[in-house]
Amino acid sequence: MKFVRLIAVILLIIGGLNWGLVGIFNFDLVATIFGTMSVLSRIVYIVVAISAIIVAIDAKKYLK
Repeated sequence: MKFVRLIAVILLIIGGLNWGLVGIFNFDLVATIFGTMSVLSRIVYIVVAISAIIVAIDAKKYLK
């Protein structure tokens, strides 16, 4: 489970950096690499979202 959390945090950081690029420079790195709303880019977005859920659930125990 520790490995899953580590991967989730790494993916969440990558997703956060991508959103920062979108907000600051209007540049979507995922769309540039995989194509705008292609199957691969949608998979990346879904995996990052699942990572956020894992980190949020995991963070709950630290907020007690």
